[in-house]
Amino acid sequence: MKQFVMGSLAVLGFATVNAQNVTLNVRLKPIQTLVVNNAQKIVNLDYVTKDDYANGVTSVNADHLNVFSTGGFQVKVKSANAAMQNGGKSIQANTIQIKATAGSEAVNGAQYAQNVQLSANEATLVTSTTGGVNKKINIEYKGAGANAYIDNYIAGQDPTVYTTELTYTIVSQ
Repeated sequence: MKQFVMGSLAVLGFATVNAQNVTLNVRLKPIQTLVVNNAQKIVNLDYVTKDDYANGVTSVNADHLNVFSTGGFQVKVKSANAAMQNGGKSIQANTIQIKATAGSEAVNGAQYAQNVQLSANEATLVTSTTGGVNKKINIEYKGAGANAYIDNYIAGQDPTVYTTELTYTIVSQ
């Protein structure tokens, strides 16, 4: 029996512990998506009455933009053209103002730009130091008042339409 115990101890004494290390990395890549509300892909500023020409018209688009961002971000907008053309007449894009506000799912701590003049150059509408999932942004479009467009109607067109494409972009911050 002594030999068995001694033999068992000898075997146990020669056993070695074999450990291996693994490095685990959590690698986060920046992701930003920006989606325009599908039901609001066309925005009309309709001048119908004398007061519309005098005071300007507004189109409020609730939850117009939907944002997903893995960190801080900026939302920017620009017009395809500095001027909208029709029949030799033009309306300057900068006569349209854009206002951003928090939507139904607000971005915590975001700053929203007010009365940004539309331009062919990018203008920042929203700035946030934090990210978010499915955060909503309201956009209000306001056309000029003070009869700025009074001479832009073209006889025989009902209505006379001036068009530009807007591009919204999101960038990490």
